[in-house]
Amino acid sequence: MTDRDRIARQMANPALIRLHRTLSRLTSVVTVMNTGAHPDDEQSGLLAWLRLGLGMRVVVACSTRGEGGQNVLGPERRGALGVLRSREMEEAARVLDADIHWLGHGPDDPVHDFGFSKDGDATFARWGEARIVERLVRAYRTERPDVVIPTFLDVPGQHGHHRAMTRAAETALRLAADSAAHPEHLAEGLTPWQVAKYYLPAWSGGGATYDDEMPPPPATLMVAAPGVDPATGAAWDHLGEQSRLFHASQGMGHWRATPRDTWALHLVAGEPEARITGGLPATLEALAALPGAPDALHSAARAVTEAVAAFPDAEAVVAALVRADAALDLAAVGAERGFAAAHAHRIARKRAEVQAACLLAAGLMPTLAAAAPARLVPGATGAVSWEWALPPAQEVTVDLLLPDGASETARAPGGAKLSVAQDAPFTRQFDPAWSALGGNGAVSLRIGAAVGGRWMTARQDLETPVEVGPARLVALDPSAVIVPLAGSVAHTPLRGAEGLDWDLPPGFAVEGGQLSLPRSPQPGLHVLTPLVGGRPALRRYEARYPHSGAFSHLAPETLRVLAVDLVLPTARIGYIGGGGDSVGLWLDRMGADVTPLDRLDPDQDLSRFSTLVVGIVAFGTRPDLPAAVPALHRFVAQGGHLVTLYQRPDQGWQPDATPPRRLVVGTPSLRWRVTDPAAEVTMLQPDHPLLAGPNRITAADWQGWDKERGIYFASDWSAEYQPLLAMQDAGEAPLKGALLTGRIGRGRHSHCALVLHHQLDSLVPGAFRLLANLVQPAG
Repeated sequence: MTDRDRIARQMANPALIRLHRTLSRLTSVVTVMNTGAHPDDEQSGLLAWLRLGLGMRVVVACSTRGEGGQNVLGPERRGALGVLRSREMEEAARVLDADIHWLGHGPDDPVHDFGFSKDGDATFARWGEARIVERLVRAYRTERPDVVIPTFLDVPGQHGHHRAMTRAAETALRLAADSAAHPEHLAEGLTPWQVAKYYLPAWSGGGATYDDEMPPPPATLMVAAPGVDPATGAAWDHLGEQSRLFHASQGMGHWRATPRDTWALHLVAGEPEARITGGLPATLEALAALPGAPDALHSAARAVTEAVAAFPDAEAVVAALVRADAALDLAAVGAERGFAAAHAHRIARKRAEVQAACLLAAGLMPTLAAAAPARLVPGATGAVSWEWALPPAQEVTVDLLLPDGASETARAPGGAKLSVAQDAPFTRQFDPAWSALGGNGAVSLRIGAAVGGRWMTARQDLETPVEVGPARLVALDPSAVIVPLAGSVAHTPLRGAEGLDWDLPPGFAVEGGQLSLPRSPQPGLHVLTPLVGGRPALRRYEARYPHSGAFSHLAPETLRVLAVDLVLPTARIGYIGGGGDSVGLWLDRMGADVTPLDRLDPDQDLSRFSTLVVGIVAFGTRPDLPAAVPALHRFVAQGGHLVTLYQRPDQGWQPDATPPRRLVVGTPSLRWRVTDPAAEVTMLQPDHPLLAGPNRITAADWQGWDKERGIYFASDWSAEYQPLLAMQDAGEAPLKGALLTGRIGRGRHSHCALVLHHQLDSLVPGAFRLLANLVQPAG
């Protein structure tokens, strides 16, 4: 991190607010788990109230990393997007002071975000129903929630991932409590756990995206969140939006002029109630009143109450927390067996929270902990340093918590040296959990000190996670080559290939900084694999955003060569990207004459181009585009061809103003998309110029598509437009808004809601042929 990054982080996290947050944890012994399928599925406003208003521990259980979703920020896809969205979820959880339990572990795990699904059964077919249920059973037994609340209902019209997660969450309730289910968990120290309350949302999940076909269940509980957070003065729902702001790749974070302050819940197999904690031991005092509870819990409860009331007097807070820790220690050893079996985890958690709060209030937690370098390789050495704003008034111990293959080699005041073994494994790219109490990442600190005669410990994360990765990385440029079969390309320059061995298909060669192609390559995809030390090479993608910090993703590096029957039109193309696709790059690799247009002015002369292509969701991400709409309309009227790729109806697309003629993007979007990538495509006008040339589009061009056919289809359009395609998911009526085109003035506007950008990334031949047709001049 830079100095400015550190200063900004410190400004955003004042010490008094941190202390207030740590003390608020102590006021409840209840754990609530909110289940969802993607980072950003959490019900953030409700969770802000439960955690920061009522003091409950909150756990977000998330089944995927969101690697199959969209990205309004930049080019991250698949694994890199999964890493970014995992980091976003961690930062969002930090605002809520919540924990995360991940159920899926990236794109190589069966439980991953494979794209939109309309059906829970279809999702289970990809994830494995037994697999996701077992992982939820493990989550219940690990986190031991008293309350489980899915964010969405399992009803038609809802995202299939959401439906599957809600169904699995309910199935796992019984199995988690059954000692005969998954006995392998016992070997890991996980014992059966009975969730006390299972709530469904008593609100509809319908809206701009989803369209619940069934009404929500009746409300049995109204969770009211009155007033504001005393530490910040923000409404609870506004705190939720502060958390959602970190889901920036999904365009989240919205100001609510009237913050929501009530959430309706339905208690499954339960009666109406006044409080979410009804029937539960909500506090230490309530826990102390249960049969078999040790008397020391009463003392712990009184001491916690005194600590909270003493805020912001740090000295008084510390004194009360020392008493609370002593009492909890006695309670842990003095509980009767039955009580301990049911509630020992609450005492252990509360003691960890008390000690973390005590060390923070005493000024004994470092203000900074960092690794240099944060990125290591097997056989390398590094250092970890820590510092305090003021030297601590007493001795503090700092223990390094290191991954396998790493060891501490030397210690000095304020730091330690470490080394990484030659055979050390690489660090995980997707950690299985994240804790608000710290200890996250491959390397963290355990802080210890004697306070009031009691030994206290707490965990501290490093400012940037440590990564252990390969010593040599490979970044081929280009990493994909498009070879028209009718062309005469025999060689192409290749950078980054020096000193590599190769696993090559017949007829290909790599030497002297160039790729040599067979004289007549077979149509289709050819994969060339570079080798380092006899093993497939890895490539690192790395990026940095202000809200997420630096992040990276390792993936196998390959050189993909697509030999395709492709003819390019004679066209001068301007590409107006929104950061969410690589269509401009692919046009260039196809050999098209394309110019990126990073900024448009309202009076800009665009006449030098025959075709303009607007990237996906660009009207929602490019602040210059709304003002440039008149220039785009003039371009069309004067004979240009404007091609708009899919746009979100809620992000800058005004149906009567943005396109040259009225064109409505359908809502809710679930009804205006085709999720089956193999869905049959009917060409309504096969001889239309956009389908007939320069590449004749046939049924073969719709084969091999990945993820889905299209999204955000048009639902209504002016008479000038003609639909060229029809397609549908199984059991649904055909949709005709995937590809529209119309003559307007002397020019043409074509709107394509197919997920062409993803097919290009996946090197689907038909996508390149169709794109070549779409960028032809208006004619």
